[in-house]
Amino acid sequence: MALVGKGSRRIVVDGTVYRWRLRGRPTYCQGLAWSPCTFAVEHANTPGTTLVVTTDQPHPSNWIGREAEPVLPSGVAAAVRLALREGWTPTAPGSSFHLDQSTGFMSSS
Repeated sequence: MALVGKGSRRIVVDGTVYRWRLRGRPTYCQGLAWSPCTFAVEHANTPGTTLVVTTDQPHPSNWIGREAEPVLPSGVAAAVRLALREGWTPTAPGSSFHLDQSTGFMSSS
């Protein structure tokens, strides 16, 4: 599953180029801050398995005005390094690799 090119950002982590993307509009559950923000990362030159990271923050564009920390490139780089240590192989074909960092997320429901 490849990332949509529009809206993706380039990031270099330990000499390897990746693309990452945060969904611009929240899903219904993210909009109501019932579920946390997620972002996706893939290898820029040889896309294979997509990394899907679930954060511990609400989506920055949630509809209820809940305060959220922005997803920063430093956080993306840290998630990539952790996922690689946990077995993510970005150039290998396969289904998405999920990294759950949502511990501490407080749902608004």
